[in-house]
Amino acid sequence: MSNLYNQAAELIKNSKKAVAFTGAGISVESGIPTFRGPNGLWSKYDPKILDIDYFTLNPKDAWEKIKEIFYDYMQNIKPNDAHYFLADLEKEKMLEAVITQNIDNLHQEAGSKNVIEFHGTAKNLVCMNCFKKYDKDVVDLNDLPPACPKCWGLLKPNFVFFKEPIPKKALEKSLELAQDCDLMLVIGTTGEIQPASQIPILAKENGAKIIEINIEPSNYTNTITDIFLQDKATVASKKLKEELKGAI
Repeated sequence: MSNLYNQAAELIKNSKKAVAFTGAGISVESGIPTFRGPNGLWSKYDPKILDIDYFTLNPKDAWEKIKEIFYDYMQNIKPNDAHYFLADLEKEKMLEAVITQNIDNLHQEAGSKNVIEFHGTAKNLVCMNCFKKYDKDVVDLNDLPPACPKCWGLLKPNFVFFKEPIPKKALEKSLELAQDCDLMLVIGTTGEIQPASQIPILAKENGAKIIEINIEPSNYTNTITDIFLQDKATVASKKLKEELKGAI
């Protein structure tokens, strides 16, 4: 395993344009549960609360669950060592950007500047009528469903619900980075969610090396991954940092 970490560190050091692609697994150690799996959020909540049609027709019911999951429970969550590691790599010009499927804003809190939020963010709310955006902290979520102060339209979290398209700018930037990078760090994602799962595949098809960090093999492991580091994201980050000592 140590040899794999050495090889991975060499790829990172020699890369001209490295990009990270992260999923729910990188935030698990910060205390955020994944959506799927035996202990995932969907084992406790009905996924329909994030179906755009259900949300529109039943905003109060959907918002009560959404507030509980994304705003009450997650408000005190902090970045972990894996988030900080990626921020350090960017600071030292060893990482071009982070493409994340997560909506938790932890990459930015850790110090990453160039973050593409593929599925949007829970940090702000958007009016479904006039499309004005509001920081979550300026909206009273004790009065549900929240209404737009400007036009009284329904506010929704500014992340992608089921049946909604990926934000155009995020999609275009992610595709551009995947096509141009020579190395992709795939961290904490199983490769099951479409269309996000295609990003590492596109990178591989365009000649990028793939370093994967996951606690279990994923859809990528035996198909596109060049180096599989089977560890928790924080553990792998610490080991890579050791191998890169002097560089970051």
